[in-house]
Amino acid sequence: MNTFSKVEQSFLKISGIDKISTTTPYIIAPDLPKLSLMMALRFIEWVSENPDGVISLPADKHASLFIRFTHQILDNWENDEIQQLLQEHGLGTIEKPSLKGLHFVQSDEFYPISPLQHNSAYNFVMENYIKGFGLDIEKAWLINSDEILLDGGNTYKEIFPDFKIDLTLRSREAKPEEETLKQSIFMIDDWCSRYEHKIRKLGGIGFYLSPIGPDGHIAYNIKGSDLFTTTRLPQTNFETQADAATTLGGINVAKGRLVITIGLGTITYNPNAT
Repeated sequence: MNTFSKVEQSFLKISGIDKISTTTPYIIAPDLPKLSLMMALRFIEWVSENPDGVISLPADKHASLFIRFTHQILDNWENDEIQQLLQEHGLGTIEKPSLKGLHFVQSDEFYPISPLQHNSAYNFVMENYIKGFGLDIEKAWLINSDEILLDGGNTYKEIFPDFKIDLTLRSREAKPEEETLKQSIFMIDDWCSRYEHKIRKLGGIGFYLSPIGPDGHIAYNIKGSDLFTTTRLPQTNFETQADAATTLGGINVAKGRLVITIGLGTITYNPNAT
C-alpha cells in the first residue's frame, strides 16, 4: 500500500480496497469520468514532482476526458471548487505545476500517414498536447511520416505510393525492382533505432499513460510481442485492424497500414516510471 501516491491512496479509499493480494497493484474506478479524473490528478501530482520529466500520453479519443479534466484543474487552479478537489485528493499544499519543462514522447503512429490528417496520432499530439497543454515542441519526440527520409532522399509518397510495404524484404533477397523498397525499409528501421536511443538518452519515459487495445496491446505491441521489444515498424493483427477501421476509413485501409510503435522494453526502461 505504501507504493501508492497520495492521489492513488485517495481513490483507493473511495474504491473500498483495503488489501492488495495481486502482484500488480490496482485501483477500481466506478466509471470512466472518475477514472479520467484520477488520471488527471495523478498526472498533475507527478508533474509537480518531476517538472522536467519525460511523459508519453495517449493520442486518441480515449484521452478526451483526461485532457478535459487536466485543463479544468490547471486553468481554474485558484477556484475554490478546484482547491477543494485538490485538498480531497492530497494535493492541497502543492503549487500549480508548469508543463513547459516536460519532454514528450509520441508512443505510436500509423505508417505511412500524413501528419496533416486529422486522424493521425501526430495531429492529435500537436493539437491537444503541444498546443493544448503548451508543451515545448523542442522537447518533443514525434513520429512524422513525412520526415522519415527513405532511399534517395525520398519520402513514403514516392517509395510507397500505394501504401503497401512488404516486410518480408527484411529477410529475403530482393528482386532488382525491389532494391529501393528494401533499402527504404532498412532506413525506417534505422530511424526507429535512433528514436529509441533518444528516449533512452533522456532516461526513459517517467510517466506513461495508455489505453489497452482490443487484444490487450499497449502502444501497438500486439499480443505475442516480446517483453524486450524496442521502437520498430511492425504489422498489426486483425483485432487491432478492426479497432482502427473507424479511424482510418474502413477495414481494407486498416489491413494495409503498418505502425511505428515504441516497444514494451521502451516503456519499462525507466524502472521508476509511473
